[in-house]
Amino acid sequence: MKIIIDADACPVVDIALDNAKQRGIECIIVCDNTHFIQKDGAVTVVVDKGADSADCKIANLTEKGDVIITQDYGLAALVLGKGAKALNQNGLIYSDTNIENLLFTRYISQKERMAGNKTKGPKKRTAQNDADFIEAFNYLLDFKK
Repeated sequence: MKIIIDADACPVVDIALDNAKQRGIECIIVCDNTHFIQKDGAVTVVVDKGADSADCKIANLTEKGDVIITQDYGLAALVLGKGAKALNQNGLIYSDTNIENLLFTRYISQKERMAGNKTKGPKKRTAQNDADFIEAFNYLLDFKK
């Protein structure tokens, strides 16, 4: 098992790395060349800036049993299909039971934006978001044992 972080604009990189280091789990950070992130205890994979270049790299690196941290529903769906586990930065664990609805909601929001309507952006990050992430992340890592 390894942990792969979709690191562009990911606020929990340090939390995930600390947790992975304590457990001795390999951690890979994937980012594009405009967000180069290098951290002790992780391998950084840099991809060219492009619409889905980081997502494609993560999907290619993913193996059954890995844990992926991403806020991208499409990427989450891909890695779930490969037998990996996935969660977002707020502790939402993606699953076969919720991914279809999340993808549909994304599609509807995209249609609204294309029609010129405004959709709400993300809420300001809170300490509770970090706590929720840690709880869900630990659950997934413990579940793998």
